[in-house]
Amino acid sequence: MNLTLSEIADLVQGTLHGDEELLITGAGTLVAARPSEITLADNPKLAKQLAASQAAAVIVPLDYEPANMPYISVPNVHAAFATVVQCFRPQRTRRSVGISPSASISASARLSAGVEIHPLAYIGDDVDIGEGTTIHSGVRILEGCRIGEGVTIYPNAVLYENTVVGDRCNIHAGAILGAHGFGYNSASGQHVLSAQLGWVELGCDVDIGACTCIDRGTYGPTTIGDGTKLDNQVQIAHNCRIGQHNLICSQTGLAGSSSTGDYVVMGGQAGLRDHVSVGDHSTIGAKSGVMNDIAAGSHVLGIPATDERHQLSCIVAVHRLPGLRQQITHMQRQLEALQARLPGGSQADAA
Repeated sequence: MNLTLSEIADLVQGTLHGDEELLITGAGTLVAARPSEITLADNPKLAKQLAASQAAAVIVPLDYEPANMPYISVPNVHAAFATVVQCFRPQRTRRSVGISPSASISASARLSAGVEIHPLAYIGDDVDIGEGTTIHSGVRILEGCRIGEGVTIYPNAVLYENTVVGDRCNIHAGAILGAHGFGYNSASGQHVLSAQLGWVELGCDVDIGACTCIDRGTYGPTTIGDGTKLDNQVQIAHNCRIGQHNLICSQTGLAGSSSTGDYVVMGGQAGLRDHVSVGDHSTIGAKSGVMNDIAAGSHVLGIPATDERHQLSCIVAVHRLPGLRQQITHMQRQLEALQARLPGGSQADAA
């Protein structure tokens, strides 16, 4: 599909500045866009990258007027660009497969209307699956699980027994919900697995990234609140309680019985020790190690995680150490030179 800039401006309801008849054949990022494609720049700070881009035109925010390139001004750059990308690269239409005869489905499982189960999926005893849910190939849903409406579970995800999934959740490939928690009691020189009588419970509109693991509780549930989004390769340990609308980035790990409030953001590779609580609307920087409770509204960083401004000042101080060391060495030499000029030199100093 080819579109003129005028047609694209109409599509995104933006204001065009430049050649209306310029033909656009696709859309790409600043680095990847080809000479006949349109790109996006959501900040004037990207002017240098935009100047180096091969793109023929650009979508920009209302306060940015790039030079030497046709552009379309819009209130929301990413929403507009997503519309353009979908126009040039529409999503593939998924063929309805119904319930595949090669899936293994227990006779006691209860499937609502519109459920799709792809080949080689396994559905165990007493499983409930809500209306419009899609189970992809290789998924394993063990006994007693309850899956809500409009859920999508991608290939090779595993739901251990009694897992509960709310409506409209997305569980991506390779995720594992309900595995045994890493809780052991040491006795007679051996590590004995503690009770694993709980389960995992997701609220509604939760996204679970690929290869993310959420362990079951010891006696009750490990819970993920409504609207929370977990990135790929996140580890949520047993008995954790994750609040609503959290954003937890890749390779983050939460140890057992830790909890978060609502609207918490955790950067990549952050870690929480066990039994730590993070308050509402807090932000934890990437690679941070949280050792103590975090008050609501906090912004923390570092190992151990402390106030972001304090950590940044520490980082600045550390970077200044080489210069400070040189200054101290220079001052020490000056002091030695002054001491040498005193009557008796170093002997007077020693006295």
